[in-house]
Amino acid sequence: MIVSLVGLPGSGKSTIGRQLGRNLGWRFADSDHEIEQQIGCSISTYFELHGEPAFRDVEELAIARLAVRDGLVLATGGGAVLRETNRHALKADGNLVIYLRSQVDDLARRLQHDTQRPLLKGVPPQVRLRELFAQRDPLYREIADFTVDTGRSSVATLAHLIAMQLELARPEQFKGPASG
Repeated sequence: MIVSLVGLPGSGKSTIGRQLGRNLGWRFADSDHEIEQQIGCSISTYFELHGEPAFRDVEELAIARLAVRDGLVLATGGGAVLRETNRHALKADGNLVIYLRSQVDDLARRLQHDTQRPLLKGVPPQVRLRELFAQRDPLYREIADFTVDTGRSSVATLAHLIAMQLELARPEQFKGPASG
């Protein structure tokens, strides 16, 4: 089983995921990082060269490969939920999905100087993030076992909160570092 983190760009999936993995004593993987290793360039460059549909094809294969690993915390790309195949893979075989929900204003502030996110290029981040939120929030909610509002809490606090929720939901699977 895996625990996947979903949410908009800038919601903290990678940062919180790393800490959550440490808390649980599980491995951590970032699907975007795995994809960049596979394609040999940045996702931004790949988008420019091949377009979003080609990137989503590569992402789908990566999610399918990662979603079957055991004892893994997976930070997904913000758009991974756009494909039904990915949503099914993330929920398969007792996997759990955590939606890291953030306010658009908070995300825009966090991402104001980020130049590596292809969907935020050429448009004010707040405008694009509102569009992405409207499109993706229903999909995140659809597959989420838990929703955590990231607000202004620290990474350590959020990771601990998620670990506690996991332990309460499935005590037989989440014992150990998170409980002590």
